Amino acid sequence: MNRRILTGALAFCLLLPSFLAFAGCASSEKETVLRVYNWEDYISEPTVNDDGSVEDDYVDLIAKFEEENPGVTVEYSTFGTNENMYNELKINAAGYDLVCPSDYMIMKMIAEDMVEPFTQDFLENSSYMRYASPYIKDLFEENGWTEYAAAYMWGTMGYVYDPELSDTVEEDLSGWGGLWQERYARVATIKDSVRDSYFLGVAYYYRDELRELAAQFESGGLNAQDYNARITEIMNRTDAETIDGVKEGLLDLKENLYGFEVDSGKQDMIVGRISINFAWSGDAVYTMDDAEPIYDEETGDLIADGIYLNYIVPEECSNIWFDGWVMPKGANVELAQKFINFLSEPENAVANMNYIGYTSAVAGDAVFDEMVDWYSEGEAGDTDENGDPLIPYDLNYFFGGTGEYDDYVIYVSEESAKRQISAQYPTQEVLTRSAIMQHFDDATNAAVNEMWEEVKGLPIPVWAYIVIAVIAALIVITALSYVYKGKRKDPKPKKGYKVLKKGA
Repeated sequence: MNRRILTGALAFCLLLPSFLAFAGCASSEKETVLRVYNWEDYISEPTVNDDGSVEDDYVDLIAKFEEENPGVTVEYSTFGTNENMYNELKINAAGYDLVCPSDYMIMKMIAEDMVEPFTQDFLENSSYMRYASPYIKDLFEENGWTEYAAAYMWGTMGYVYDPELSDTVEEDLSGWGGLWQERYARVATIKDSVRDSYFLGVAYYYRDELRELAAQFESGGLNAQDYNARITEIMNRTDAETIDGVKEGLLDLKENLYGFEVDSGKQDMIVGRISINFAWSGDAVYTMDDAEPIYDEETGDLIADGIYLNYIVPEECSNIWFDGWVMPKGANVELAQKFINFLSEPENAVANMNYIGYTSAVAGDAVFDEMVDWYSEGEAGDTDENGDPLIPYDLNYFFGGTGEYDDYVIYVSEESAKRQISAQYPTQEVLTRSAIMQHFDDATNAAVNEMWEEVKGLPIPVWAYIVIAVIAALIVITALSYVYKGKRKDPKPKKGYKVLKKGA
């Protein structure tokens, strides 16, 4: 064999493993991974049965995204609290391309320079910027979040309640202090969440000041912008007096409560275990939906008993909350933005709302059509089943400019206006008196958490004090007994012996 050919063959054999390795790298690069970190049960996915079979009841949005983007794999994981998510990012900063924290945590992450900014193209030409509600976009622009965060779901805080509970329950719960009334003892729960319950405590502590502001606004003494700014300032007070006042108010309320909850309040309302729940609006929609009686669509026959519940935002104020997408430092910005755009397509927003039950920040005609299908009871001039005229429910503030329709108004009965639609889309009047809670610095967090621990601490019941007193008394008696025995003149007998009486 020719020496030159033999040498070339040997060299090729030696280099072959390297070529294969490079080929493997090139192949793996085609499989791009998007690492998404989201809340549990917070994206549309099909139901998986116990036997492993999959239902087609909900859209599998992750699978749909992968189908529309060949070569992309979504590595999807979930968290249970904002704090868990934050701590995970501190440990594994480069582990995710897209995460979905809540409002205050978004503010904290932006302040700590933990997130990547969106590209200029995204800010000018994305599906998110086209279809996101103008109300949401304005809110983000006013607070300086537009460059770093895209809203996902949003809503208010209020009370879900059984309108049959009492003749005055609606009037009583039109103020935050209604829950403190003795007549509602043991029928209500509030959130086992320091931030949400702190908000409730602040609203209760400053209820008189908030009512005075409302009176000024209604009389024309304050414009809407100044009114909202004053409410926001009050609801974000964290001075020592406020924290102490909140603590005392929550301790008083605790005596009336059925308990604290994070997720069980929905089911407790549905089965009638409680009659009032301090709730996020998305949970309120879920609760009202599941609590309703079920009728056969064809015959109208009752299939399952239920109850009609209402949702109310007290007159003093409410909290505007939202969850949004941010890209941690080092993220694959291009792919993360592509996923946000995908979720911002109105038909995908509808799929998410159907699954999650919360309100998407995305508008557009497809979303509005879904609202018409869910809630509309007719047109202008129509009447409800009782013969009363339907009332207009104006959604132009949310949908205006995001589609082809000239007007975004739904006509509903007066009773329906107190139910799901009011939780999904609060009126502009409610939004005017709704505040966004800011993130707390470390010192404030420590003070508020310490207050919350005192509120949550288990009280010692009266019987426990009696038992403690009895035990203490027995200890004292025993101690005195030993002291007395120590002064005996006669020594204790050794084991097996007895003391003889004197003179015996």
